[in-house]
Amino acid sequence: MSFDVSLPARGTTVRAVTGSAPAGAAALVPVASGEDGIEVPVTQLAPQGLLEALVAVGAKGTTGEVTRVLVDDTLVITFGLGDAADIDDEAVRRAVGNATRTLNGLDKATISTEFGVRPVVEGLLLGGYVYNGLKSAGATLDDDNTDAELPQTTEVTVVGADETEFEQAVAIAESVNLARDLVNTPANFLYPETYAAVMGEVAKTAGLDIEVLDENALEEQGFGGILTVGRGSSRSPRLVHLTWAPEGATKKVALVGKGITFDTGGISLKPGSGMEDMISDMGGSAAQLGAIAAAARLNLPARIDAWLPLAENMPSGTATRPGDVITHYGGITSEVINTDAEGRLVLADAIARACEDNPDYLVETATLTGAQLVALGNRTAGVMGSDELRDLVAEAGRGVGEQAWAMPLLEEQEDELKSPIADIRNTHNARTGGMLFAGLYLSRFIPEDVEWTHIDVAGPAWNGGGAWGYTPKRATGAPVRTIVETLQQVAAK
Repeated sequence: MSFDVSLPARGTTVRAVTGSAPAGAAALVPVASGEDGIEVPVTQLAPQGLLEALVAVGAKGTTGEVTRVLVDDTLVITFGLGDAADIDDEAVRRAVGNATRTLNGLDKATISTEFGVRPVVEGLLLGGYVYNGLKSAGATLDDDNTDAELPQTTEVTVVGADETEFEQAVAIAESVNLARDLVNTPANFLYPETYAAVMGEVAKTAGLDIEVLDENALEEQGFGGILTVGRGSSRSPRLVHLTWAPEGATKKVALVGKGITFDTGGISLKPGSGMEDMISDMGGSAAQLGAIAAAARLNLPARIDAWLPLAENMPSGTATRPGDVITHYGGITSEVINTDAEGRLVLADAIARACEDNPDYLVETATLTGAQLVALGNRTAGVMGSDELRDLVAEAGRGVGEQAWAMPLLEEQEDELKSPIADIRNTHNARTGGMLFAGLYLSRFIPEDVEWTHIDVAGPAWNGGGAWGYTPKRATGAPVRTIVETLQQVAAK
């Protein structure tokens, strides 16, 4: 079951199926780097003479290496796992992803699962992802157009896979690729109204309940943060509530994700260079949509409510000004020091509403601060919140290959959070600890009895460089797999 949604363009990836290796299919075979040279692990797809052929062409089995050899009229594509002593699921995912990007032009291939079903399937479906957007067919086929890639059309048969494990891995990978498609979509096509409509299509496919609050409902119910951020745009904001409520569920989890469909910074205008990447500022909401859809497909035994605030942050005569004071849902007032610190304003409203339903856990994620990149780089998320859940999420992220690191909330920033004219202020306008200040701001909207975590993925949700491992250019889909893994662990408690 894939997601049929109304987007102007979708990414493509290989088609993964289970069964016996078809005749004439290229064989994808793992290799490793050992003390005495390249090693071919035991796999049913490795033909006699493969090792000799690889040695003859100088293959080493190192990380990232992909080698093509012809053995007895069979095309064999080997992918390097790196040091034979250090092979784990992430090494397999990355190696399979590297190999999958070389499959364009092949009708069929096959791979076995000696190193695990999930890392293989995720490596295939995530590594094979190609997004060319609205490029014409001619531009895609133009050899001089270095940004374009041929759509993936290869069918890959996964041999020896347990059917249940296979379907679960596909469900998670398809949710990641859905999030990628959403984040990659230009903001003139994906804005709060159309985004909410797409969420309705996903809800119908996945079997979720959905409620959409428009600007009138937001005004009536007092969602001051969401309205404040969306006020400068001609496209009015939304708050989308999605629910997965299986019978007999004993755990209640709230998901919250930032959905700023485009972020100019508002009156506190961002520099123009690179602003086009701000289509990615709804990556948190896309990840939570993918996560709750995956939870439903996996039939997780927990009630999950996702609260996704959607707004476009634009400068205009109606936009919020620095120095304005707003009232959040639930009554907390906030002085807006910087209108480019808008994500925490919409998240605060959604968090406050989500906590009204007394969840056991609240997991929130956002492309929130440039300070996250300064502190942890482009690929490692910063995780804050309640100690136990914070550590569980950070470990879950590292376990699935989405790097994450637990971070503190700082006592010394308590005074910086104070405002002379409101309960709190939305930024401290300092160079130090910006990611942590944002987490502290959000903590004000969490009741003491709710375990919660905030995942800042400003860097990990967007890859501005070249593809690597199973991570494509542009939208990455992080942290869908971290959140799904967290939900699975919480549901099993």
